[in-house]
Amino acid sequence: MSSQRPVRSVIDGARFRQVLGHFPTGVTVVTAATDGGPAGLAVGSFFSVSLEPPLVAFCAGKSSSTYPKIADAGHFCVNVLGEDQEDVCRVFATKGDDKFATIGWRPAPGTGAPIINDVVAWIDCEVEVAHEAGDHWIVIGRVVDLEVGHEGGPLVFFRGGFGRYTA
Repeated sequence: MSSQRPVRSVIDGARFRQVLGHFPTGVTVVTAATDGGPAGLAVGSFFSVSLEPPLVAFCAGKSSSTYPKIADAGHFCVNVLGEDQEDVCRVFATKGDDKFATIGWRPAPGTGAPIINDVVAWIDCEVEVAHEAGDHWIVIGRVVDLEVGHEGGPLVFFRGGFGRYTA
């Protein structure tokens, strides 16, 4: 048995994206209440971390112009989009000053971060810590409140396109 570490190969970014695209992800919008108004970005990398204490995490690209606003706010709300909210995702996946101009929302009871109307669920959090990871940040939040919005299906991203989950 060899104790040598394997040689690291260079992975082409397009191939990496294509292969990992075969793993379906839920689609969320992470929001915050900032001094300049509400801020938000579309996020596909969201996951639970711990039950005790209740922690969740999401990943944000270092090139994001919105994530620094969320980091400065010190809180965020994860909005789990429903299967009919692809248009909402597209608004938050683009750069723009007022992404909330055409989106209905209300403030979360704990942090005031926007809860988008008609989401499947929302999770309101305070930022616990953020870790650098390559070209992204892994942001861990302590859950302060959460709720199921409705029992409809979630919006899913798979192989470069949006879809629906059917059990």
